[in-house]
Amino acid sequence: MTKIDNDADQIDHKTCRYICDAVGERLQQSLRPEPALSSRLQQLLEEMQRRENDHH
Repeated sequence: MTKIDNDADQIDHKTCRYICDAVGERLQQSLRPEPALSSRLQQLLEEMQRRENDHH
């Protein structure tokens, strides 16, 4: 078997970033109609962020 390393077949970082951003944007748009996070879930997310900040 021959391994083909053709740079033309690889997605460069900039293009990959653009695709990821576009997919993320599309997901946010499709999720937008959902109701707001429950207050308990919001509290848990804030706690998680606080703990992450403490570790940095």
